[in-house]
Amino acid sequence: MEIRTKRVYDEPEASDGYRVLVDRLWPRGLSKDRAKVDLWAKDVAPTAELRKAFHHEDMPYDAFVKAYRAELAANSSAVTTLRDEIAGHGVVTLLYAMNDPDHNHAGLVREALET
Repeated sequence: MEIRTKRVYDEPEASDGYRVLVDRLWPRGLSKDRAKVDLWAKDVAPTAELRKAFHHEDMPYDAFVKAYRAELAANSSAVTTLRDEIAGHGVVTLLYAMNDPDHNHAGLVREALET
């Protein structure tokens, strides 16, 4: 299985395969029809406290990565459940709402799923 990441606001493509939103909040201004999300995996998203610290309180990305990896490790059942739900799909695209393709949590979810 190939796991990709993509911004949810980008145009859906057939090559995205199974599309999984990994944000706790639904993306602003985006209809469910336009998003073409197959699964909304809220449970693997950063907690509200961590999201707020990163987005609104200027938490450095390195500190966010460390804290979010700890959250994922503590919430391994959610990662296992997601891994089971995406099994059998050739391509899975993890969707996120952030503007920054290099500094977001979707890559960390992918990392957790691949280990």
